[in-house]
Amino acid sequence: MTLNVRGRTIKFPRRPLIMGIVNINTDSFSDDGSLDINRAIQLARDQTAAGADIIDVGGESAGTNRTAISTKEEINRTTPFFERFEEVYHGLCPVDALQVFPPLLSINTWRSPVVEMAFKAGVHLLNDMSALPTDDNAIIAARYNAALLIMHSVGQPKQKHTHIQYKNILDTLDEFFERKIKQATKAGLSLDSIVLDPGIDFAKQKEDNLRIYQQLARLTQFERPILLAVSRKTVIHDVLGIQNAADRDAGTIACVVAGTHRGASIFRVHNVRVVSQVLRVIYPVIQLSGNFIKADEIS
Repeated sequence: MTLNVRGRTIKFPRRPLIMGIVNINTDSFSDDGSLDINRAIQLARDQTAAGADIIDVGGESAGTNRTAISTKEEINRTTPFFERFEEVYHGLCPVDALQVFPPLLSINTWRSPVVEMAFKAGVHLLNDMSALPTDDNAIIAARYNAALLIMHSVGQPKQKHTHIQYKNILDTLDEFFERKIKQATKAGLSLDSIVLDPGIDFAKQKEDNLRIYQQLARLTQFERPILLAVSRKTVIHDVLGIQNAADRDAGTIACVVAGTHRGASIFRVHNVRVVSQVLRVIYPVIQLSGNFIKADEIS
């Protein structure tokens, strides 16, 4: 399995990639964002030095209790970062031979004008949380030979969907990804440029999220990299009762280890340094033991 991103190819299986989170906003649920571009550049540089393979930049919080910003404001927040992206890795060296270096650059958005701007600025990957309601973003990604992350959710972004109930969340994900992969490839995007994200905490209950962790290997049937955005999520609070998101890193690590055993290819996280250290230890151990859970082993 390969992931093709604007002329760069990443081959799997390999150690999972780390996507570092850079929030250029002031209302992130984890309270780690800032409108200060210098601070954002330094955070991304620190993440790269710690082992990040991808830097994911977002100008707007996905939180449903935060007011939506305009397309113009989102572009104004993120464009300066993209223009200075070389500063993120200039003069640094990769932590080891497996780090993707220079790191890939990702934009966390769903608005097509922002996507177009980002790809023009050299962004490699669209982290689209809209569940691909139209072909627009797939068409734009195909035009730039960029990669597209398809995340499962229900309804419009920035709106609460906590009332959604599923008979079986894995059956729902199977149907969703089969349909959306066909949609994206029909729009002109190469299959090798698609990443899948089951959308932890998006329009899902605690039991849905835990079932996804338990049966994640089932999604490897699509033979596409699976991203888990597990960092400090509400499901960790649901299990541990930890209110402050910044205090949920231990739970995040547990999710990373479980996800690595079950075929996750990318982890989107806040604490890159700790996750990098965990993966650099746990992945060789799993690899040597052959202790990966495969899709045909899920009952």
